[in-house]
Amino acid sequence: MFQDKYVFAQLVSFLNRSKFNRIVSKYKGDKYVKHFSCWNQLLVLMFGQLSNRESLRSLIVALDAHYSKCYHLGMGKNVSRSSLARANQDRDYHIFEEYAYYLVNQAREKKAVNIFNLGGNVYAFDSTTIDLCLSVFWWAKFRKNKGGIKIHTLYDVETQIPAFFHITEASMHDSKAMKEIPYEPDSYYIFDRAYNNFKMLYKIHQIGAYFVIRAKRNLQYKSIKWKRRLPKNVLSDQTIELTGFYPKKYYPEPIRLVKYWDEEQQREFIYLTNAIHISALQVAELYKNRWQVELFFKWLKQHLKIKKFWGTTENAVRIQIYAAICTYCLVAIVQHDIKLGRSTYEVLQILSISLTDKTNLKDLFSKTKFQNDKERASLNGPNLFNF
Repeated sequence: MFQDKYVFAQLVSFLNRSKFNRIVSKYKGDKYVKHFSCWNQLLVLMFGQLSNRESLRSLIVALDAHYSKCYHLGMGKNVSRSSLARANQDRDYHIFEEYAYYLVNQAREKKAVNIFNLGGNVYAFDSTTIDLCLSVFWWAKFRKNKGGIKIHTLYDVETQIPAFFHITEASMHDSKAMKEIPYEPDSYYIFDRAYNNFKMLYKIHQIGAYFVIRAKRNLQYKSIKWKRRLPKNVLSDQTIELTGFYPKKYYPEPIRLVKYWDEEQQREFIYLTNAIHISALQVAELYKNRWQVELFFKWLKQHLKIKKFWGTTENAVRIQIYAAICTYCLVAIVQHDIKLGRSTYEVLQILSISLTDKTNLKDLFSKTKFQNDKERASLNGPNLFNF
C-alpha cells in the first residue's frame, strides 16, 4: 500500500529481499559487515543505473545530495565512496549473478507469450564487446594496447528478456561460448555466421533441440534431395550432406539448407537448420528475429551504464553488469505488474528524474505525457516490453 513512499522505494518493493538474503547467506556476503550490507550495495548500484550516473564520484555526489533520504530509500544510513568501491572490489560477484538470474526467470514467467507457435522457446545467441582502457583494466587484455570484455547473451526472442549471459575476455572467439549455453529440448537457437561450430550444432541436434544458422560462403556440401515447388523469395530448399573434412566429421547426418532472397536488403541469405518440420519461410523469419539481440545490446549500452564502469577490478565490472541486468528485469516486472501502457524509453526517462519524489507509481506515469515518443524511441533504441 502506498504511504508517502519515495518512487525508488516503491520500485524496490517489487524485489524479493528474502531471496536475496538467502543468496547472501550462501556466499557469506555480509560476514563481518556492520553498516553497508550487500542489499544496500545492490540498491545503490540500481539507483545509479536508473539515475544515469556516469561515474562512482557522480553517484556518491547524487546520494550526498539526498543524504537524509538514503535510509528510507533502502541504502543504509551512510554511503561513502570508499565503502562502495571496497564492496565492489571485495564482495563475491556470484551473489549478484545468482540474483540477476532469479529476476530473469521471474521476468520471463511474467512475460511468457507464444508468438511463433513452435512448441518451444526461441532464443538468439550473440555477443557484444565492451572496450576498456588497458592501463586501467589491466586484467582485460584484448590486443597489444587495448583491453575489453565480451558479454555472450542468450536472448529469449518472445519475452525479450536475456535468459543466459556469459562474460569473458574480448579475445575469446564467439563459437567457443556455445558450450556454455544451457540447451533445452524442443527449443530453437538462432546463430550468426560466427557460430559455424558443427560439433556444437550436432550436440544441439542430439538433445532434440533445433538451430537456425547463417552458412558461410565457402561451405562444402553435396545435395541429396530438394523441393521443387517453392514459395516466393525462397530460392532453394534442399537436404544436403557436408563434405568438408571437419564439418562431415563433426556433423555426420544430413542437414537442411535454405536459400532466401531478402527483398528489403536486396541480398541472398543461406541458412542451415535441422528443423525439417517447419517451412522455409519460417526458417527465414526465425533468422530475421535474431536482430532483436542486437537491438537489446544497443538499448542496454544507451540506457544503462555498462560502457563506463564504477570500479577497475574484474569483480567490480561483473557486479556492475549484473546490477544493470537486475535493473533491466525490474523495469520489465514493474511494467507488467502495474500494466504500464508506455515504452521503456518513457519509463526510464520519468524514473530518472523522479526517484526521490513521493508520488504513487501509477499516478507518476498516468499524469506525465510525452509528445512525439515514437520519434524519440526510433532515435534511442528499440521499444522493448511493449504490451
